[in-house]
This record gives sequence, C-alpha cells and structure tokens, in this order.
Amino acid sequence: MAFKWFKKNKNREEDAAASENEPRESNNADVDIRSDERAALPEAGLGAADQEGVDTPDEPQEPDRVAVDQDPSEPQVKSDQAQTQKGLFGRLKRGLSKTREILTTDIDELFTGRQKIDDDLLEELEELLITADIGVRTAADLIERIAVKGPKITSADQLKAALRDEIRSYIGDQTRDHEAWPSKPHIIMVIGVNGVGKTTTIGKLAARYTATGHKVLIAAADTFRAAAIEQLSIWAERAGAEIVKHKDHSDPAAVAYDGIEAALARGSDVVLIDTAGRLHTKVNLMEELKKVRRVVDREIPGAPHETLLVLDATTGQNALIQARMFQEAVDVSAIALTKLDGTAKGGIVVAISSQLDLPVRLIGVGEGVADLRPFDADEFVAALFANN
Repeated sequence: MAFKWFKKNKNREEDAAASENEPRESNNADVDIRSDERAALPEAGLGAADQEGVDTPDEPQEPDRVAVDQDPSEPQVKSDQAQTQKGLFGRLKRGLSKTREILTTDIDELFTGRQKIDDDLLEELEELLITADIGVRTAADLIERIAVKGPKITSADQLKAALRDEIRSYIGDQTRDHEAWPSKPHIIMVIGVNGVGKTTTIGKLAARYTATGHKVLIAAADTFRAAAIEQLSIWAERAGAEIVKHKDHSDPAAVAYDGIEAALARGSDVVLIDTAGRLHTKVNLMEELKKVRRVVDREIPGAPHETLLVLDATTGQNALIQARMFQEAVDVSAIALTKLDGTAKGGIVVAISSQLDLPVRLIGVGEGVADLRPFDADEFVAALFANN
C-alpha cells in the first residue's frame, strides 16, 4: 500500500555535515605508557574546547553501585539492585519522552471519533512515525504490517499494542555480555565523526571496566583534533586506566601499535582505541581508519575484536547515513547511540536496527557514567510505550 507521505519522501536523504581538520604530517612520537610518570591533570573540564565539533567530556562520575550496609544479606542486595534498575529505567523513560508522546498521546488523538483503521488514519500514523525518526522506509513497512492487522484493531490501545510488537520484532535480540571476552587483551576500536560524544563514550567505558576490576589501557589515536589527547588523559586519570599517547599530529596507526604493545607487556584486559572524528565522506580519512585496523590485526590476529561506531541520537536520520558510510569503509560491529536524553527521538534505534545489520550495543541517556548502559531491547520498547 502506497501513501502520499511515502511518495513525497521516499527519496529524501539529508547530507551529513561535520567540521573536520585535514590530516597533517606525523611527528616522531613520545610514548607515555607508565601511569606513575603521568603529570597531574587538571580537575576542571575542557568546556572552552568545545567549539568546532570537539567532544567536551562530561564530568566523570562514579558508576552506580549496589549499596551494601553492615548486614549485607541477600534480600537487601536484591532490593538495592531492583531500586538501581528502577532508577535506570526511569532515566530511559525520560530520555524517550518525545518519542513516547508521539507513540501514545498522538495515537490516542488519531482514534478520536474513529472506530476502526482506515487509509486516512494509516497515512496520519505514517507521518507520526516519520516524525519520531523511525525513517521513511521503516515507517512505510510498519504501516503495511499494521494495515494487515487493521480489521482486528478497533481502539488506540490495540493499535499501540500492535505497534509495540512490530517495533520489537525489528530490533531483535541484541543483548550480550559486554565483558565475556574470550581472549585478552580485548581490543575495541571506537570510531565516529566529531561531536558525537566519542571521547566521552571511551572515558565512560574505561570507568565502567575499571570499576568491575578490569585493567584498562586507552590508546589516544586521535592525534589531529585539538584537546582530544588532553581530554582522554583526564578520563584515564579519573578512571584509573593507563593511557598511551603521542605528540599532536603523530601517525594514529603508530599510537595504536604502541598501545597494543603496552597492553601485551602489562597484561591489560581491554584496550580502547580512540580514532579521529573524521568526516565520513572523505575517502582519504577513511583510509586512515583502515590503516589502523591493519596495524592492530597484524599485532593481534583478528583484532580489533569490536569496532564500535558512536552516533549522536539528536542528529536523527543523519546518524543512519553516517552508519552506512562507516559500514562501507570499515567492519563496524556495533553501535553506541549517545545523547538519547530527551532531546532526541528514539525512533532512530528502530531505523538503525531495521535498515542496517548492526546491533545497538550501548545507549547514553545522561551525563553520568552509569547513564552509558548496555542496550536492552525489551526495556527500550517498554519505555517507548510506558505510561507517563
């Protein structure tokens, strides 16, 4: 079934934009891999640096922990865990408030004065889904599925239930133990354009891993962006992670190489490799990412074990365009979706899941370390349709 909105918009794609520095010649590197030699780092953030696509780090916070009193009985631990989980779900609900309003309140209004689904209602519903950043193609497919169920749907609640089931089927089962690493060091290469929160994501991951007892090393291979190395140094200091860093404008592949060598020598559990936030339309800069991958694979066959693409949820369909282009250039294995904190429309998760063969592994729903969390499909869909 074709609808007017789909006909008008099916070919519409927005060009991605990101400000970028061109690569410059590398300098000889001074490697800093020993935590006892690191200079004292400032406690203040780098707010002044965030002017041209620069990832300004959120104030690192301690991850949520289960509070155990002097009598740490099992029931008390379970109760504390339940309270923590409830709080996390509440933050997810708040982050998806815009999308939930579209999928609940607006759908209720669609059924006002109607007793059944007709073509006009389906067309209006398609517009709502596109407004929620689900995307033209995915929205059209959802409408086709809902149309098949149409004769059995006689209320707004039934329509929302049908939508919930269809959206859940798109997302699939994406749960995974993020720390079940078959070999060590586990190498995670983090990529994405400037300004998406890539540096902050690395810092939060480092904090989470060190909090659970893992030995973490960060390779600061974004050597071209102003303040990138300083930001990662601050995160490493606060997270208790080691860092390998070269001079500005050094060869990123050389930093990755030294990071792997340091991790092997020091028995690190996980290595987080930062990369330049390159404009994804520039072929030469994508080639730089490929070079980093080749160097890492040469040192540890099969590495990087994960290539995590960081996307900004507030950019909507532009994030989907970025994902496609990165996927064509390098072997992306998963998505980290940041800034899903109330300013974005959560339908982009559905669009990514339905149009790309990539799992959403992590979502950011706030500024704290605990607000970067593993993505749970059931929890996400429940938050989309939860009562306010």
